[in-house]
Amino acid sequence: MSVQEHIEKQLIAALAPAHLEVVNESHMHSVPPNSETHFRVVVASEAFAGKRQVARHQRVYSVLAEQLQGPVHALALHTYSPQEWKERAGAAPASPDCLGGSKADAGEPH
Repeated sequence: MSVQEHIEKQLIAALAPAHLEVVNESHMHSVPPNSETHFRVVVASEAFAGKRQVARHQRVYSVLAEQLQGPVHALALHTYSPQEWKERAGAAPASPDCLGGSKADAGEPH
């Protein structure tokens, strides 16, 4: 199972989302080809109703704790209640381009 599929499976089990998108954006960063290290997650769940963004993000981080300690380097999170998602007409912000340098420049992955 790919890292992306594992993330999807865990979020579905934990949050029963009304909407879920998990996009591998690793190709936008200075990582080897076919990496699974950078993801964009858009999730609308009743579990987020009445919660602040920080609490929503903490919930996602707790669900994905294992991946965040291993293969996943970065998550771009867009978390909504089903009503908020409906009000947004099913649109989340796009991820910006990576501004990091190459691994050789910084000595660390971006």
